[in-house]
Amino acid sequence: MELRLRATRPEDYTTLAGWISDAESCRRWAGARLVYPFNANDLPALLANPGSRSYSLSDEKLTLYGFAQHWQNTPPEEHLGRIIVAPQARGKGLGRVLCQQLIDCACAASGASVLTLRVYRDNAVALALYLSLGFLPCETESNADVLFMRRLKS
Repeated sequence: MELRLRATRPEDYTTLAGWISDAESCRRWAGARLVYPFNANDLPALLANPGSRSYSLSDEKLTLYGFAQHWQNTPPEEHLGRIIVAPQARGKGLGRVLCQQLIDCACAASGASVLTLRVYRDNAVALALYLSLGFLPCETESNADVLFMRRLKS
């Protein structure tokens, strides 16, 4: 099965909304701006940041396996965020596929020389993935719960 990032389609938001099952998972994935419960039809507007781009990871049948965004933080930095893999597809390496393609898209779209992201410190799987992709912790921009990470464009 070949998976590719593509522009997010309106029907993807309905599937994506089904992956967020409670207020805590909503906060951890989308931040404090998105309040649970939410209407799937409102997600495009609720997730919008100025200049943000949304992507869906899917197969040739357009089955949704992941979602992610990037937006310009502070030039020359591009921030990766709202990275999520379908619950039934976790543990199969799709997070790596999603992140590698997201990195490529973010660099191509923005020309950024630095990529950033945030990860909850207790999310060991995501933290290990980001470290393996070359992201390094930046404690001065982190807090007790969330680790800020930075990666120079390779």
